Order: sequence, then C-alpha cells, then structure tokens
Amino acid sequence: MRGGGLWQLGQSITRRLAQADKKVVARRCFASEAELKKTVLYDFHVAHSGKMVPFAGWSMPIQYKDSIMDSTLNCREHGGLFDVSHMCGLSLKGKDCIPFLEKLVIADVVGLAPGNGTLTVFTNEKGGVIDDSVITKVKDDYIYLVVNEGCRDKDLAHIEEHMKAFKVKGGDVSWHIHDERSLLALQVNSQILIMVLRHFVEINNLIVFWSSCSASSSKEDLSRIYFGEFKMMDINGAHCFLTRTGYTGEDGFEISVPSEYAVDLAKAILEKSEGTPIGKREGPKEVFSVLRSHSEIQDDKGSSIGEVTSAGFSPCLKKNIAMGYVKSGSHKAGTKVKIVIRGKSYDGTITKMPFVATKYYKPS
Repeated sequence: MRGGGLWQLGQSITRRLAQADKKVVARRCFASEAELKKTVLYDFHVAHSGKMVPFAGWSMPIQYKDSIMDSTLNCREHGGLFDVSHMCGLSLKGKDCIPFLEKLVIADVVGLAPGNGTLTVFTNEKGGVIDDSVITKVKDDYIYLVVNEGCRDKDLAHIEEHMKAFKVKGGDVSWHIHDERSLLALQVNSQILIMVLRHFVEINNLIVFWSSCSASSSKEDLSRIYFGEFKMMDINGAHCFLTRTGYTGEDGFEISVPSEYAVDLAKAILEKSEGTPIGKREGPKEVFSVLRSHSEIQDDKGSSIGEVTSAGFSPCLKKNIAMGYVKSGSHKAGTKVKIVIRGKSYDGTITKMPFVATKYYKPS
C-alpha cells in the first residue's frame, strides 16, 4: 500500500504455532531436526530470522525478530502472511464424489453452491470426530478440501478405506493429494481488506497493491468474493486456488500455489505491500497466573461445576481466556465462576464466543 504504511507485513510472516518453549514442542513431536520435513519456504524463513521449531513433523517458524505478542497484535491490527504449507490439500473428482464425501462428513455438500465451502468434521461409524476440515464444492463433480497435517495419516487412511468400498459398489470417485502445492494465508483486518480488495489487480502477472487504480481494471474483482467462496485464478504467473477464509480469526485469503512459485509469491506480496517491521508495543504490566487445561471450574460458592479443556493468554485482550465444560445451568453468559490454579482460586466470567469480535468484510 503506497505511502500509508498500513500493511507492516515485513517481520510478521509469522506461523504462530503456540506460545511454547522449543523444548516442550520438540518433546511433543518426538522428531529430530534431521527427520523433520521442510516447506519450500524454509530457507526464506531462516533468511528472515525465523525461529524454527518442530510442529507435526515439520520444521516451522514460531516467531521472527518481534515477540509473539507483537506479531499477534500486528496481524490483528494490520496484517500477516503465514506459511501453512504443512497442511494437506486434496481433490476429489467424479460424478459421485459428493455422495461419497457426504458419507464421511456431516456437511450438506449437495446444498453448497459451486464455488462455496464450509467447515465440517470427519466422523467415525459411532459419530465421533476424527478431524475437522474445510471443504469446497468447486463443481458438482469436483471437491477441494484441506485437512490438518497432524491428522493427515489417519484422515487419508479413512478416506482411502471408504473410497475402495465405494468404488467396489460402482461409485465414480477418484482423488489426488496436492503434495505439489504450497499454501499461504494472507490475513488482514477488515478495514484494510476493503482497501486491498479494491486495488488488488493483476498487471503483467505481478501482484500489485495499487492505490491509484479502480476495481474495474482487475481481471477478477476480489471485492465481490464473499467469505467461504473459492476461485481459481492466475496470481504472479501461477495457477492458484484462492479461498476467502480466515486462518487467524481475522479476514483474508488462503492461496494454494504450485510449490515452485511459492517463494516468489510470498516475496511479491511483501514487496508490493511495502511492508515495514512492526515497532515495539507496550506489553501487559500485570503478572498473570498460567491458566491450564483440566483446571477446575467452581461456582461462586466454591462447588465444582466443570473443568477447563483448553486455555491461553490473549494478546488482544491482555488476559487469560479458556474453553471448558460446566454443568447445565451454569453456562449462561455473565455467570461468575472461580478457576482453580495450583490450589488458588481466580475470578472468571462465562462469556459468549468469540472472545474477540469478528470484523469480516462483507461485500455490498
């Protein structure tokens, strides 16, 4: 963005995995550096001072020169480019690919309009959740989906097992795993996204964020793409799958790009956005106790009513947040509770999700 310094993407190409120590993550992954897989952007991360850590069998950057808190706030307030190429993308094709997929997930795939996607889950025979996934109906005989790398092996085995049985009965479906592609997530807040979408054009096969052009000069008017919609288009000389979706909770796009073009595309986005390193921001002055999963939740009288299932510190709210289960009747928003951490009780309040309000741009 010319002249405005709005993007500040320079050092926030952050794959924010968790606020965890490298040794802790390494113990979870049980993999040596030599065994870890690398995305095609690995050297790019290292060149930009990325701190590489093991994650789901991959070597991924947990932070750059700025702190994780600074990068998180920068992504919320301005923008960030994420390498999520460890995720597994695949395509299902054939006239029966939709009825096949509907046997595996809970989504109404038939009801999706072509070019639209949804979040769903794979379930087992008992209805238990195997993994979540974002699926897109490209056409009536073509589905594109992305599954989590940490569940890749069991997800693909589950799909393959059911596909074999489906094809034995005469079903027309085939699949392709997109190991030849990389995945970038471009995330910005809604106010900046409006400006970017209006000036996101292709000229001589280069991405240009150009403040002096009109949206009508674009081959694809991206300001008309709604959240969850999908387009195939050429970006920076590469045939890309563009999905309007939010990876971090903010607005943006996920871009599936042939791996041989991924580094050039990342560089083009950063260069054309005229990104600058984010500055230091004042951090929280209060010392917070660490909220942990399985912490006991009590009512205001000290009786146990549930437990925390996941928790963490919110850089945006500057306080601890958590999800958990409580007894029916204690779940209403505004209910005061106590969280027990290492034998000491701390005040908490039941609140509605999401903790930070979404600000997605909605085309008029």
